[in-house]
Amino acid sequence: MVQFRMDRVTGFAVSPGERFEKYTSVLMRAVGHADRAEPLRLYCAGLLLPGERKSVEPMAARLVPDDVRSTHQRMHHLVADSPWNDRRVLAAVRGYALPVFKAHGGVEAWIVDDTGIPKKGKHSVGVARQYCGVLGKQDNCQVAVSLSVANERLSLPIAYELYLPETWVENKEMRRKAGIPDDMAFRTKLEIALGQLRTAVEEDVPRGVVLGDAGYGNSTAFRDGITEMGLTYAVGIQASTTVWPQGEGPAPAPAFSGKGRPPRLLTRDEDHQPVSVEVLARRVGRARFRSITWRQGTRTPLKSRFCALRVRPAHRDYWRTDARAEEWLLIEWPAGQKEPTKYFLSTLPADTPLPTLVRVVKLRWRIERDYEELKDELGLDHYEGRGWRGFHHHASLCIAAYAFLAVERGLFSPSGLSLLGLPFQIAPVPEGFRPRGAPDPGTTPCGRVRRDDANPDRSPAPQGGSSMSLLSQTTTRRTSRPH
Repeated sequence: MVQFRMDRVTGFAVSPGERFEKYTSVLMRAVGHADRAEPLRLYCAGLLLPGERKSVEPMAARLVPDDVRSTHQRMHHLVADSPWNDRRVLAAVRGYALPVFKAHGGVEAWIVDDTGIPKKGKHSVGVARQYCGVLGKQDNCQVAVSLSVANERLSLPIAYELYLPETWVENKEMRRKAGIPDDMAFRTKLEIALGQLRTAVEEDVPRGVVLGDAGYGNSTAFRDGITEMGLTYAVGIQASTTVWPQGEGPAPAPAFSGKGRPPRLLTRDEDHQPVSVEVLARRVGRARFRSITWRQGTRTPLKSRFCALRVRPAHRDYWRTDARAEEWLLIEWPAGQKEPTKYFLSTLPADTPLPTLVRVVKLRWRIERDYEELKDELGLDHYEGRGWRGFHHHASLCIAAYAFLAVERGLFSPSGLSLLGLPFQIAPVPEGFRPRGAPDPGTTPCGRVRRDDANPDRSPAPQGGSSMSLLSQTTTRRTSRPH
C-alpha cells in the first residue's frame, strides 16, 4: 500500500503530487472495483492537464502516447459503461473538500442553477430544442441542473443531473438507445432542483442560504418547497411578482351568514389588491436606495444601489386560509438606470442588515465562474458520447477534478494564510528596512513618472490588467461565455 507524508495540522499530504495520489485513492474506493482505479486516475489527470480538447481519445494520447488505443479503451469503458454510482463519487468529493471550506468560514450558500451544452446532432441523450444560456436563445442543446456549496472563497457543485424533455421520456426507442433508467420519469428543472436540495438535507450537508435566479425563484412552489425543508432562501424574482407592502395583506374571510359552509379563504376587492414589485420600487423612490459595495472586482470594487423592504408574497393567496409570512424584498436600482434591474425575495431574519442581504444574494456569482472554468478548463462540455451513464460519469469526474483544484486554492490562500502548516517562521521586518527602489522617507517626493515617457516611440501600455484564471492555462483558450 502506498504511504503518503501527511501534514499533522490539516491531514492533507505534503506535496501536490502526493495530494493528487491520495485524492484519487479516495475516489478509487468510491467507484468500487480495482480494475477502474488506473483509468480513473488517468481520466482525472487528463482533465487537469493542459489540452484544448478533454474528450477521451485526446486525453489518452497526451497521457500515454505509446499506448493510445489501449488507454483510450480503458478510459472510455470507465466513463461510458462502468456501473459505478455518481452520487457515491460526488459524496467522496464533497467529503474531501468540506474541511477546507470549514477552514475558510464554512458553507454560506447552496446555489441552484442549470447550464446548457450546445449540440449539433439530435442523438445525444436529452438533446432538444430548448433555451441555451451559452447561445442566449433556443437551439439544440442539453441542459443539466446542479446544486453547489459556496462561500466567499470557494465553491463546488455537489449534485448534477441532466434534464430530460418530455419527448425523450415518452419515446421508448430513444430511451433504450441512450440507456436511460427504466424508472426515470419526467421532472421539471424545478423538481430536479428540489430533489437535489432534499438529498443534501438528508445527507446532512452543512447548510447554507439557498440561492437561485428568477428562473427558479419566481416559482412560489419552489420557494415553499425550500421553506418546508427548513431552509432559508434568497432568490431572484421577476418584476411582475406581486406582494403586499408592510402592514398590508389580504382581507380575512367574510363573516358566516348562517347558510352553507362557513367561508374560510382570504379575500380581495377592487380597492384592496397587492402590487407588483416594480410598482412598489417606483413608489418607494430613488431616495430610499443606498450605495452598497459587496466585494472587490478584478479592477474596481463592485457596488450598486439597493433598498430592502418587508413584504408578504401575494401569489394566489386568495386560495389560502392564512396570509404568507413577511420576508425581505431586495431591489437593485443602479445609478444612472431609469428603472430597477433586479429583484429578490429572501427569508433571512428580519434583523438582517442591508449589506448582509446584498452580499448573500451576490454570492450567486460563484456558480457563473464554476461553469466557466468547468467548461473552458476541465472540459465539462467536451464529452462526445451519447448515453445517460457516460454523460453523468464524465460530469462527476470533471467535478472531482474541479474539487481538487478548489482544495488547492483553499490550502494556499492569496492572503498569505496557509492551511498546510508549512515550516516557515514569519520574522518581524528589521527597523529601518527599505526595499531596493523604494523612496527614502526622509527626502522630498518627486513628481509622478510615466513609464512610457522614457521611450516616446513605444506605444503606451494598456490600462488595466486581464485577470488570469486560477486554473492551469491551456495553450489555446476558448472564449469564455455564459452557461
